[in-house]
Amino acid sequence: MPAGDSAPTNPSPVLEFEGGALGFSGRTLWSGLDLSVQPGEFLAVLGPNGSGKTSLLKTILGQQKLDAGSVRLSGRQIRRGDRTIGYIPQQKLIPAGVPLRGRDLITLGVNGHRFGPPLRSKAVTARVDMLLDSVGATAYGDEPVGRLSGGEQQRLRVGQALAGDPVLLLCDEPLLSLDLQHQRAVSELIDRRRREHNTAVVFVTHDVNPVLGMVDRILYLAGGRFRAGTPDEVLQSDVLSDLYGTPVEVFRSGGRVLVAGVPDIHDDHHHPEDAE
Repeated sequence: MPAGDSAPTNPSPVLEFEGGALGFSGRTLWSGLDLSVQPGEFLAVLGPNGSGKTSLLKTILGQQKLDAGSVRLSGRQIRRGDRTIGYIPQQKLIPAGVPLRGRDLITLGVNGHRFGPPLRSKAVTARVDMLLDSVGATAYGDEPVGRLSGGEQQRLRVGQALAGDPVLLLCDEPLLSLDLQHQRAVSELIDRRRREHNTAVVFVTHDVNPVLGMVDRILYLAGGRFRAGTPDEVLQSDVLSDLYGTPVEVFRSGGRVLVAGVPDIHDDHHHPEDAE
């Protein structure tokens, strides 16, 4: 059951995969994927490099077609550029000298999808101000983005992703390269959004520990196969050993999970299906 307090008793799924299959260069990334994500649910997607985690997000965004099966958003066919999906990419530092302020980045989320010059109406300004406030970025909204820290830039990307008031928030390694303080801050922003607005979250990560207390279910991809369930159901030595086809040990200590013995199956740098 998702942690969102306002979730209805029997909600309609926000996201549904039925028999989903995807491959690359003759290699199966995953197949037979039946998955429903409910409003307010936090789904973490785990797996080694090259297992198809980013490709999963691309199918939801309409950027990648499935080889078999279907994927639907709120009961309708996926369409590219759907404003009801918010997307937070991997953290990439914007270099100094880029003529873009914090509020400009948020504004692109508000009206960047429209043709023609960006609108600067009072309504747009008010919306941008509200989004800056919601992610704790008001203090540096008028600062050049390139002068901000990685964590501050990522807060702005969260605000940009929320500009369309999404029902589904896709997060592709949003904590990568952030220190522990900013990992916690960005994670809490995402979790607060799903709790207060019943927004479903699909969160791709290599390390589940920063969000473990927020996660309702895990989808674990490996070797062309997958397992889905609660963290306690999936993060077990026998489950992951079966998934990888080799002994894998799962250790728990102080509320953290350590997975040892995972083979380095593929490298993202050589497999475009999981490239940034």
